[in-house]
Amino acid sequence: MSLEKQDVIKIAHLARLSLDDSDAEQYQQSLSSVLDLVEQMQSVDTDGVEPLSNPLEAKQRLREDIVTEENRREAFLANAPQTEAGLFLVPKVID
Repeated sequence: MSLEKQDVIKIAHLARLSLDDSDAEQYQQSLSSVLDLVEQMQSVDTDGVEPLSNPLEAKQRLREDIVTEENRREAFLANAPQTEAGLFLVPKVID
């Protein structure tokens, strides 16, 4: 399948791309070769070919939700310049 120059210009317009006439010819050849490859791939006989596995069908191995680290909140808050009620105080950045 080959595209005409007008087809490439229309596609560029729909995609809101600016395209020169010299660029349109280059893209015409490139897009036509891509469409030829797709057409060639569609003509391949895939009867009897089993599809690849889908990752959505896989079962996810889950681990138990166990706390593995100790609570070091007080140590972290001790390093902060300002804290209040167990929270970090930061300067206001939005008026």
